[in-house]
Amino acid sequence: MRSPAEDDLFVVEGQELPLSGAAMLELLVAVLDRGVPFRFKAKGFSMSPFVKDGDVITVISLRNSLPRLGDVVAFRHPVSERLVVHRVVRVGQDGCLIRGDAVPEGDGLVPMANIVGRVSRVERNGRPVRLGMGPERALVAFVTRSGLFLHVIIPFWMLIRPIVRPNRRSV
Repeated sequence: MRSPAEDDLFVVEGQELPLSGAAMLELLVAVLDRGVPFRFKAKGFSMSPFVKDGDVITVISLRNSLPRLGDVVAFRHPVSERLVVHRVVRVGQDGCLIRGDAVPEGDGLVPMANIVGRVSRVERNGRPVRLGMGPERALVAFVTRSGLFLHVIIPFWMLIRPIVRPNRRSV
């Protein structure tokens, strides 16, 4: 018979395996190294509205390809060493300039070696989220990099949202 501590190591279908950021990053890298997609719940609001807190995201290996402008990538932050999922807003030879869509400051230049995978799918309430993940991702990257998204588009949307979606509850 297993001890209660050993039981905590296994995930029952429909339940979550709580991991620290460091453990999540290690597991993500190990799974992607095997060529298998990795799914987990996003935490935080830095990518809102395209990726919201609680959305399920799927990260795939980049293999031998480079991230593209507008890709949402999982990476090891060069300063904090934490797992972060943000958008590529500029691609250069030394790395990628990366930034969350809804944050005032970027993550800086992230070396290619720190980028562990690309978000291939976002699900919200069991349904795929496509906006911000398709061909328009390069435009979203430009708007995010310029600060227009945070300072113009989000405030404008908050202003007109009650008119466009009058019967929806604010989130």
